[in-house]
Amino acid sequence: MTQLERLSLLNFFLLEEMPEHKKAAENFKQDEQSQFRLFRSLVNVRPPIPTNPKFLQLQDEYLQLSLLNKVITDIESLTPVESELYLWQGDITILHCEAIVNAANSQMLGCFCPCHTCIDNAIHTFAGIQLRLACFELMKRQGYEEPTGKAKITLAYNLPCQYVLHTVGPIVQGQLTNHDCELLTSCYRSCLKLAEETGIKSIAFCCISTGEFHFPNESAAQIAVKAIRDFKAQTHSKIKVVFNVFKDMDYEIYRELLG
Repeated sequence: MTQLERLSLLNFFLLEEMPEHKKAAENFKQDEQSQFRLFRSLVNVRPPIPTNPKFLQLQDEYLQLSLLNKVITDIESLTPVESELYLWQGDITILHCEAIVNAANSQMLGCFCPCHTCIDNAIHTFAGIQLRLACFELMKRQGYEEPTGKAKITLAYNLPCQYVLHTVGPIVQGQLTNHDCELLTSCYRSCLKLAEETGIKSIAFCCISTGEFHFPNESAAQIAVKAIRDFKAQTHSKIKVVFNVFKDMDYEIYRELLG
């Protein structure tokens, strides 16, 4: 079976579950790129409900084969900028380390906006629908939305890492406040503490809160570097930490901060 054939079957399953999208699906061409965009759109809007085991098997085959065609970066191939700290520019969904950090929202269910460019959308798309289901179960047991500055952990499913840590960063409205900075610091400390408790040896942090949540990039980077250095100094942790950036601007900011 080709990847296009897998996508066609996956989209058939998804449209049977959500027939209200069948009319819109007719606008997508039958080439692989268009069918993947349809698949991603449907996965993004799909509620956290159980599905056919055949769908899961087919989805996992598709995502794992897609991963084989990507260039995966292993943390062991990176050169540290200082002891156990790394700076890497790229797509966090193709980074191989034990855990990556997702900048989540308070629902903790991933981004429901079709094909949105946020990291939450990408992580949930390429992990597979199991990730939203796992997050839903966590939140159902908790019984309330995730507080800002805390962290949860799940498996990573079809990503090249083993775990995803989900943290809700502060939303900056207007002028940056000390409380905003304290909450962002808490995001990093909560993730590191949870990673240590889980026995994780390497973790990659995205630029939490700097996208849709409007935290100023330079201030966010300063907080991230200080929070991680302080945690490692206070706890004597040997965890390897990757500062993962996507934009050139963030790369330059971190490069200057890390020397």
